[in-house]
Amino acid sequence: MKYRGYSFRKMISSFRYAIQGLRALFLEEPNARIHMIAVLVVVLGGWYFQIKTWEWISVILCFGLVISMELVNTSIENIADFVSPGHDKRIGKIKDQAAAAVLFSALMAFIVGLIIFAPKVWRLI
Repeated sequence: MKYRGYSFRKMISSFRYAIQGLRALFLEEPNARIHMIAVLVVVLGGWYFQIKTWEWISVILCFGLVISMELVNTSIENIADFVSPGHDKRIGKIKDQAAAAVLFSALMAFIVGLIIFAPKVWRLI
């Protein structure tokens, strides 16, 4: 079935390309693997503490935000290195700002995690 030049086959291919991008992210970027370890720890903590539905929604949105920012950051770094292989202050600033987006999203996710898990951990102590 085609719709204005877009076929089901093209749609499947686009998913394949996206999965290849995720695979490359986790194979090539150490920080992405650290984020995935954090995801695993939070999921295990969520199961252990039996967090509420709204808490699951919150942590899942945080996972999505942080991993998405890591993907955008990696993409910006890769294209910047391709366009300007040598040192350039402007490219450095762009890369720093992209990295800051990851850091900021990770900090916000950490705060959400504290809000959800700190009272539960405190009750155990």
